[in-house]
Amino acid sequence: MTKSTVAVIDYGMGNLHSVASALHKVGDGVTVQVTDDPDTILAADRVIFPGVGAIRDCMAELKARGLDELVQEVSATKPMLGICVGMQALMESSEENGGVACLDVLPGQVKFFGADLRDGGGERLKVPHMGWNTVKQSYEHPLWEGIADNSRFYFVHSYYIDAPEFVAATAEYGVEIHAALHCENVFAVQFHPEKSGDAGLRLLSNFLRWDGGQAVFRPVS
Repeated sequence: MTKSTVAVIDYGMGNLHSVASALHKVGDGVTVQVTDDPDTILAADRVIFPGVGAIRDCMAELKARGLDELVQEVSATKPMLGICVGMQALMESSEENGGVACLDVLPGQVKFFGADLRDGGGERLKVPHMGWNTVKQSYEHPLWEGIADNSRFYFVHSYYIDAPEFVAATAEYGVEIHAALHCENVFAVQFHPEKSGDAGLRLLSNFLRWDGGQAVFRPVS
C-alpha cells in the first residue's frame, strides 16, 4: 500500500480510540492522525468524520472548534468517510433534540424511529437500534470490494437516515434505513465499521485505498 495519511477528526464526539486502532490494524504504511487541527486535516490524504451522542452536541462542538466549515470543505476536496453521528451531521437536518440544522453536505434528513416501532410481524422493536444487522448493497462500489452482499454490521442509533438520492446500502429495522451513502468524494455509513469484525475492517481497508469519485452504479447481482 502506498504510504499516506488519514486524519480522524476529533471534536469530542467520536469513538476515536476504536477507529484509530482499527485503522492501524488494516493500514500498513498509513499514518493515522487523530486531530482537531485544521491544517493537519486539510493536509491529510483522506479524512474520517466519526461521531457518537446527540446531534445537537455534535453540531455545537463542530461550530465551537471552527470545524463545521472545514468538514464542508474537506467533503469537496478529498475522500471522506462519515461514521454514525458523523454521517448524520452531513445531512440537511435532524429531528433529534426538537430539530437541528446539520452541515447540508448531502441532501436528506435524519428521522426518529418512533415510539412504537414494529417489525413486519408486528413485534415491537427496541429503540435505540443496537446490535448486528444485515446490510444490503445497492450497487458495486470500491468500499464494498471483498465484502459479501448482506454482510452484517454493528449499529447503535435512535435516528435513521432518509436520503434516497445517494443510497449505497440499506438495512431494515421496522423501516428502511439508508445504511450507507455515496456522493463523489464522500462515503458515509450509519453502522460502526470499527466494531463490525472482518467486514468492517475490510471496509476501512478499502477506504484507505479509495481515491474518491464516482462508483460504477451497477446493481449487485
